[in-house]
Formats: sequence, structure tokens, C-alpha cells
Amino acid sequence: MHRLIRTLVLTVASLLPLFEASSTEPSIQDSPANSAPFETTWSSLQKYECPQWFRDAKFGIYTHWGPYSVPTYPGNTDWYSRNMYLPGNEARLFHEKTYGSLTQFGYKDFVPMFTAKKFDAEAWAEVFAQSGARFAGPVAEHADGFSMWPSERFPWNAGSMGPQRDIVGELQTAIRGRGMKFMTSFHHQWKWAWYPTGRPGSDAGDPRYASLYGPPTKQDTFQRSNAHLLRNELPADALPPESFADDWLAKVIEVVDRYEPDLLWFDNRMNVIPETHLRRMVSHFYNVSAASDREVVLTYKFHDLEPGTAVLDLERSRMPEIYPEPWLCDTSIAENSWSYSPTLEYYSTQRLLHDLIDIVSKNGCVLLNVAPHPDGTIPIEQQTRLREIGSWLKVNGEAIYATRPWRVFGEGPTQTVNGHLADLRFDGFSDKDIRFTTKGNVLYASVLGWPGEGETIMIESLGKNAPSTDGKPVGTITAVTMLGSNETLQHEQTDTHWSVVMPAKPVHAEAIVFKIRFAD
Repeated sequence: MHRLIRTLVLTVASLLPLFEASSTEPSIQDSPANSAPFETTWSSLQKYECPQWFRDAKFGIYTHWGPYSVPTYPGNTDWYSRNMYLPGNEARLFHEKTYGSLTQFGYKDFVPMFTAKKFDAEAWAEVFAQSGARFAGPVAEHADGFSMWPSERFPWNAGSMGPQRDIVGELQTAIRGRGMKFMTSFHHQWKWAWYPTGRPGSDAGDPRYASLYGPPTKQDTFQRSNAHLLRNELPADALPPESFADDWLAKVIEVVDRYEPDLLWFDNRMNVIPETHLRRMVSHFYNVSAASDREVVLTYKFHDLEPGTAVLDLERSRMPEIYPEPWLCDTSIAENSWSYSPTLEYYSTQRLLHDLIDIVSKNGCVLLNVAPHPDGTIPIEQQTRLREIGSWLKVNGEAIYATRPWRVFGEGPTQTVNGHLADLRFDGFSDKDIRFTTKGNVLYASVLGWPGEGETIMIESLGKNAPSTDGKPVGTITAVTMLGSNETLQHEQTDTHWSVVMPAKPVHAEAIVFKIRFAD
């Protein structure tokens, strides 16, 4: 099991020196030998152990926000920076109609429009804290090649252009100031052939902007290098030059050394990065963190790193059963775009809570994406959902935080869909679905919905003689309460099931939690 995105045109002439591609090799210092418990080998990196803080945290938030948030395209904007250059693509048609031809207005021209004039890191962090998140942070760099920190090596960054602020640094201070762990995410391996640099008729092929758009590539390079193959199966002529991998590594190292994140999250497609660079990145992160006595988390998608070297992450997907190691699901508050769009299709608070409960019951954690407005504010629809999640967790959080899986994750009629992006095909749970978590000698049974006052639910997994993998009986239930309610519950346990009559509807009925104690 271990192996699974014309109104303010950029004043180009005055900024040309910044756009010249660097010809120097990156200068990356390896960790000092006396504080380097991890070598740059997979076998050494497999000594990594996931820290307890992550096992206990369960819920985090990150943000897709950058120049790709600026276009008013009514669709998937986190891929807009690529799709706007593709002939016949809807984003291309929208772009030409709205902003003009690609020779007049390219992606680089969105950068000065990304002013973040209303961005307030403290306000963001406060909303994250109110949601009940235990870790949070920004996308440090997306596929577009724009760094959200004032990079000392790469000119296209938020310190020099656009906001002219240290977005990553401001969020680090605000998030840690509220007691949360700080994370950053990286997607910049996707920049390889992301822009059609080998195709005429746009600014993407202009060598003056190579430090943003990347080196010249053939028209089919992106497709050939994005075949979801194992690293050693990709065609050699579809892989980036070593200088691309050097820059990829240098950006991660810069953020690690400057901001000391507690969690590094990576998007997929790291199979285009050489193993030498990946091993060096992982060992550097672990070693500099160990040198300052910080326990950290690094996540990866299936096949991108060796199993056992980091924490497995599934995108908009979930495990079908309890997974033996802690894992992460990254998902979003909206269904149709990771970054801001005027037509975001939001999930309901109940759906988001049900996903959290299900994933935690299977030994997982949730990383929920929010999509801030280009001006730097978090839309009220998103704030409302985050605060509603937090309100539910204030009452029921003991069934989530610091819990561990039970003998089974749950029961009920709803079958989840599995596989990459499978949650986009999943319609959600019903009030007949039950999920279990444990803490100490307490069992929590979460009902994913509200059956109705006076209704009786029966849970077969809690029968005295219910079958189990360890051959031990469930035991006798002696005490039951419903979190958030003071009512005395009518319940009964037989050899085959446990039943309970629903009391009056609670304030937080998106999901209800029974706290159960046993005689033994």
C-alpha cells in the first residue's frame, strides 16, 4: 500500500534587467555534518518518522493566490496562465476578448495588476484560527513561476513586483502568532513546458522573459512529460535540463532556510525532477529542521518519492479503508477552481465536515484550500464556511483532534469513490453513514447528518459480539452522551447491534457525535 493556476500593462523597458535568465549555478549549502542525521539516500531518508503534532492536528488550510487570481475568467483560473496560450482553448478566447492579443498582453502583464492592496495576513490567520485549523500557509509558488516571497535569486517575485511585499513571511508571522504550525506548498515543477515558449505569436517565447516563462521547448513537450509515468519511463528528450532542476531546488531551499516551515507540501509531477535533486531537497529540509529541534512534515504524491520517506498525500481523494500510516488529503472549498474565480462553485459546510470526519476515521488529515480574491480579501462565502467548521469543531473537536482509528473506520450504505480527483465524482454521505474515532478508552461514533428527533439509529459494529479483526468482542457499553447535548439518551446494546434514539436537534446538526464508554 505504501507504493500509491490591458488596463495595467507592465512597464517592460524599465524592468528588463530583472527578467534576464540567470546563467549561474545555484549555490545551495548542504547541512552541516554535525546536524545532519539524514544522508542523501532513500534508505537514510526512510528513517523519517511522522511527528505526533501532525497525527494530532487533523485539519489545515492553505491558499491558492497569485497573479493567476487576477483574470476575471469564469472557470479554472489556476491553469489560466497556461490555457491562455493554447489555440482554441476557452481561456484563450476569453483572454483575447477581454485583454487583447498575446502580443499585446501576456501573463507577465497580470503581475502589476496583482497589487494585493487589501491583503492582511493577520485577518487571514484569524479566520484560519476560527476554522479550527491547526496548520496553515500559502502556496509559495504555483506553476506560473511567480514566487510569493522576495527571492534573492529569482526576479519574478512578490517582493519586487505586484504586491511588493513578503507574502510568505507575513503569513508565517501571523499564523505562528496564533499557535498554528506554518506550511508552504510548491507546484513549480509544473513550470517545465507550462508555457508554449517554442510557439511564435506571444510573449512566452521572448528570451527577455525567459526567467518567467522558462527555456524554449517543443510544442508537445508538456504532454510528453506529463504522461503520469514513472520517472525512468519518461522520454529523455521530454525532461528539463539540469538548470531547471537546479532552480527548482534553489527555490525550495530558499524558503526552507528563510521561513523554517513545519510542513512542506508538494504537488505531483515531481517525476520530471532528477532523483538527486529530490533526495537533496528532502535531506536538507529534514536536517536543518533537526538542527533546530523542529519536527516537520513533507508530503508527496504516489511515485514522486520513495515510500517511507515522507507523508503520502491524495488530491481530492481518500483511502477506502484505514491506512496504517498517517496520510493527507488535499481538497478545496470550491469544486471548479483552486484559485479565485467569479463563478466559484462552493461545497457546503456539511460536505466539508463529512469529508473531514471520514478522512480522520481512516488515519488521515485534511488540507483545505481557500481561494482569496485578487485584492487580498477572503470572500465572505469562504469565511462563513470556515467559521461554521470551527463552530462545529468547538463542540465536537474532541472526536477529531488527537484521535486514532478504531478497529473499523465506520459503516453505512455510502460507497466512496477512490482514485486521483475522485471526490469530484462523489455526491456525499447520508445520515445513515457512521464513522468511528478513538482517544484513550473513549470511542466516538459520528453520524454524518441528522436523522431527526425521535428517530432510532442502529450500529452493527457496536453489538456486544460484533466481529472484529482481532477476535475480541466489542464489550459492554456503559455510558453514552451526545456532544453538545445535556439530554439523557435512550440506548440499548444487544449482541448484534447498538441502538440510540435521537434527542432534540442540536445546534450543530451537520454531524452529531456520540461519546461512548465501555465497561472494559
